[in-house]
Amino acid sequence: MEPYGVVYLSPTIDYLPVLPPTTGPNRFEPEERPIAAEDPDGTEIPMRRRSAWLRLRGDRFAMAGAAIILALAAMALAAPHLAPHDPNFPFPNGIDNLGQPLPPGSSGFILGTDTSARDLLSRLIWGARVSLLIGIIANAAAVFIGVTLGAVAGYYGGIVGALIMRLTDIVLAFPVLLFGVALVEVLTPGVPVVILVIALVSWTSMARIIYGQVVGLRERPFVEAARAAGAGNLRILTRHILPHLVSPIVVYGSLGVATAVLFEATLSYLGVGVQPPDASWGRMVYEGARAQGTSGFGYPWLLLYPGAAVFLTVFAFNLLGDGLRDALDPVGSK
Repeated sequence: MEPYGVVYLSPTIDYLPVLPPTTGPNRFEPEERPIAAEDPDGTEIPMRRRSAWLRLRGDRFAMAGAAIILALAAMALAAPHLAPHDPNFPFPNGIDNLGQPLPPGSSGFILGTDTSARDLLSRLIWGARVSLLIGIIANAAAVFIGVTLGAVAGYYGGIVGALIMRLTDIVLAFPVLLFGVALVEVLTPGVPVVILVIALVSWTSMARIIYGQVVGLRERPFVEAARAAGAGNLRILTRHILPHLVSPIVVYGSLGVATAVLFEATLSYLGVGVQPPDASWGRMVYEGARAQGTSGFGYPWLLLYPGAAVFLTVFAFNLLGDGLRDALDPVGSK
């Protein structure tokens, strides 16, 4: 007779049922999801864009920068209608009896005149057209060169990638300002040459950024799937990898406009940028600085207004660029 309270279990009976194997995802492990290019129903990208727009709209500094940029762009486009006078016309009453420029508030000249008896307000308005045109086109060209070279180097790697990145290092090794001045001196100074020079010396940063992004993306599962499906290299780069580069391109592209505007102002200040009689803010700062040297800082408005225009433009693009970075990459920007 068995002792009371003792139960003997047969070793041949399995009281722990064996669950059948499952092919579904483990709920205890994070599911590896492809990024937006693999979204089958096409809803993830619009949702991300809407959330980025909401974050950007809630950033007051970014919205202030965008408002300033829009105002400057509208002023540049409407320069023929907003400028009260011809920016290059020397007025007989634009100087006083001693041959000195008129100060701000003079009759017929709201911001005064320069040493050549030209209306300063008209030259500021027309200078916005030239400076913004150079900044936007030169930066767009630099972004195109940097994205193309960086994407090719990052995707193909090997000798091609090494050659492109060594070329990038060589360009970065040169002092940018001296390199730009040397290029302008070799060529004929003017607006097209300034655009070309800024593009040729400004693409390197974008190329390095895009190179690092593409190196991390080229081995992702969605790229391998596209390659297995027979997609060519060009299609993979343009249709599968390029959409993931929109955020860094937009952010650093907007910041690059400020750098291009400042670079143009520097070249014009050194006398190798926009040539007279064309009006640009950098050229106006250069002419104002020369006037101060002969007058003992007697005409401060010749430096104050164009310098403030350059500062305001660069500041606005920096505000917008920082806001775009925070909106498009809220985690990485913290």
